Amino acid sequence: MSGIYIHIPFCKQACHYCDFHFSTSMKKAAEMVLALAKEIVMRKNELLDCARSDKDELVETIYFGGGTPSRLSIADLKLLIDAVFDNYSISENPEITLEANPDDLSEEYLIALKQIGINRLSIGIQSFFEEDLQMMNRAHNSAEAKKCLELASQYFDNISLDLIYGIPGMSNEKWKQNIETALRFNIPHISSYALTVEPKTALNKLIQTGKIAEPKDEVASEHFMILVEILEKNGFVHYELSNFGKPDFFSKNNSAYWLGKKYIGIGPSAHSYDGISRSWNVANNVLYIKSIEENKLPNETEKLSVEDRYNEYIMTGLRTIWGVSLDRIQNEFGQDYLDYLLKQSQKFLNDDLLFIENNILKPTLKGKFLTDGIASDLFYLNLE
Repeated sequence: MSGIYIHIPFCKQACHYCDFHFSTSMKKAAEMVLALAKEIVMRKNELLDCARSDKDELVETIYFGGGTPSRLSIADLKLLIDAVFDNYSISENPEITLEANPDDLSEEYLIALKQIGINRLSIGIQSFFEEDLQMMNRAHNSAEAKKCLELASQYFDNISLDLIYGIPGMSNEKWKQNIETALRFNIPHISSYALTVEPKTALNKLIQTGKIAEPKDEVASEHFMILVEILEKNGFVHYELSNFGKPDFFSKNNSAYWLGKKYIGIGPSAHSYDGISRSWNVANNVLYIKSIEENKLPNETEKLSVEDRYNEYIMTGLRTIWGVSLDRIQNEFGQDYLDYLLKQSQKFLNDDLLFIENNILKPTLKGKFLTDGIASDLFYLNLE
């Protein structure tokens, strides 16, 4: 099983917290779409190379991320979907996801998305409160957030929405209201992230100049625990640190990443993984388009060492419901790695932050919010 990720590097405006690769100018949109379609064709043999016996590896997920993919026209999206179907072996019912902003999702656009094969939406709500949206410089308002969910749920069963917690000034009660508003729309999947201050973002500058208070870890931790409690009470499975899904509504695309499946990343800044190495495209729209026009793939490749693969498995495994298999550590990486993992884990086991069940290492409820920090202490570094 493989996936194809297509990065659409355009946004209506820059959110204050975002450090992803995008442009607010659509001047190069037509050239970009043609370049994306061409890269899709140029890379079709990457899955042929890893064919199983006489069969190509099946593509089970197509994911439009960004940026804001809903900035593209229906015709452009259809062109890219057709390019994938024309050049790859596709499973019978692939998951085809489009990330979208509420202000783009008119009823006409939603109907057309369904007609061209999009069957899952990931909608960037972030908050239902006007002051939060303005602080983050989101392109939509609260009324548009609610209206788009009403419309989208009429045409799509498989919908995810994003919410951000740990926003300065957001009380626990206000955060609960955000979650409860989301639940009223019967959305089967919620992705939720702590507001993070990345370097070189507008948010970082606003904090440094004292215009916005710095997010507090203790507030984010409280919000996280509230989120887990409310969503699990409402039938959601907390299957990855930031992701909650009703049964049968987990993101197949993201789950494949976390489980170490292969994927091809199309577009500027997009990453790919073939099980042995990782590659990434140049994060520059002009250079990307120019390279593709010259029939060159604008990417760099890094072959992953055993240590790299072990560390990635620790990071992704601890973040998911599937945990870290001690049997897999021993079989795939060897006894030295297993001994090291057990030694490094001991203090977290003693502090009730990790536990072992059926030879699977997982974080406890108390340890979930600290997963990334715990994982870094379990990494195997400086091996000779």
